[in-house]
Amino acid sequence: MEEKKPDVYLDLRGVVCPINFVKTKLKLEEMNAGEILEIIIDEGEPMANVPLSIKEEGHKIIKVEKLDNHFRLLIEKG
Repeated sequence: MEEKKPDVYLDLRGVVCPINFVKTKLKLEEMNAGEILEIIIDEGEPMANVPLSIKEEGHKIIKVEKLDNHFRLLIEKG
């Protein structure tokens, strides 16, 4: 299956918890259902918390990719 092209990109490297989730949530609120948000977050606490919180908000994580000390997530707005 071909990877969906993100509609919106958000770089959250260096952003601390819980601000990275807040910024992700605010960006998702601006988007339409079914659109794809790509975010880059730090490993550790952000990676441990953001994906779980996104799922709890009713969105779908469609890809997680490890990049050096960061992660790339593709999120489909629910």
